[in-house]
Amino acid sequence: MRRLLLAVAIAGAFVILIGLGTWQLQRLEWKEALIAAAAERPAAPAVPAPGPDEWGSRPAAFPIDDWRYRRVALTGSFAPVEAFFWIALGEPNGPLGGPGYMVLVPFVTEDGWTVLVNRGFIPEDRRDPATRPDAAPPRGTVTVEGLIRRDDPPSFITPAPDTAARIFYARDIGAIAEALGAPGPIAPYQIDLVAEETPAGGLPQAGESRITFTNNHLGYALTWYGLAAALLGVSGVALWRRRARG
Repeated sequence: MRRLLLAVAIAGAFVILIGLGTWQLQRLEWKEALIAAAAERPAAPAVPAPGPDEWGSRPAAFPIDDWRYRRVALTGSFAPVEAFFWIALGEPNGPLGGPGYMVLVPFVTEDGWTVLVNRGFIPEDRRDPATRPDAAPPRGTVTVEGLIRRDDPPSFITPAPDTAARIFYARDIGAIAEALGAPGPIAPYQIDLVAEETPAGGLPQAGESRITFTNNHLGYALTWYGLAAALLGVSGVALWRRRARG
């Protein structure tokens, strides 16, 4: 009976290890497609940003991977409020980097729906609008271009936001839109403005989308498959020794 239970346990562990390796290969295919999209989409001509007709009553089902990093254009007006996403900007595309904030503003489209727009980076000591001359968004109806980004809800290790100061540590669309009183419907994605949208005063510094990825899935897959092979090898040696002893 013990041998049977041991055999079942070994077989179960082997199946799990093979399954984990196969899952990592599937993740590898997905990650490589995302990396290719991130390399190609930002340079493509802008297309209209998807509206409620495309995400409708089920925003959670919006196919974000089909749109992520795609350059889009939208027409509307900026709301006169802003929130701040804390970031340590390393290797900036523009002249400024280090600790600071991404300035997030609701953009109300001419069709009546709202998207959260990242206008760009400001240093940590420039959060007060008075320290940023000529940094206000253009008034009235304008057309802007940017890259679509996914929602970024907080994890269990994300610091709690300072809602009084409108400082956030995750680009959580729902929480930020609520704190800013953004009118609905709210798009299930965000827009990072491209560098050309930087105001004449230089702040916020647009064009700072982080398009970098780690891709360790092949290594993980080989690790799981290696463990599966090792399990078979150890089990085979143990069985051979048992039989050799008679």
